[in-house]
Amino acid sequence: QEQLVESGGGLVEPGRSLKLSCAASGIMFSVYIMQWYRQAPGKERELVASIYRDFGTRYTESVKGRFTISRDNANQTLFLQMDDLKPEDTAVYYCNAKIPYSADYWGQGTQVTVSA
Repeated sequence: QEQLVESGGGLVEPGRSLKLSCAASGIMFSVYIMQWYRQAPGKERELVASIYRDFGTRYTESVKGRFTISRDNANQTLFLQMDDLKPEDTAVYYCNAKIPYSADYWGQGTQVTVSA
């Protein structure tokens, strides 16, 4: 059974760092595009970062230079290193595993709150 489990969220002060993890099971992790989305209260879900099979990456403009997405195929784990966090980064962060037109799996989400 396909499963994605996020961890690492929490409450941090502005300017601090957090590292999110997403443990995958039941899928051939290495062939998937792996992504992090986030959804803030009252807003639509937003694509934050993507990492492809060839380890190429893409980021939404607002997190470039602050967030780093990475993957460990051997351990089927996705990461999001978040530095210099801002209050506007507050959201529930979701892990997504995708093969276009074929498969699309989601984790349950982890809350990140950035507040003084």
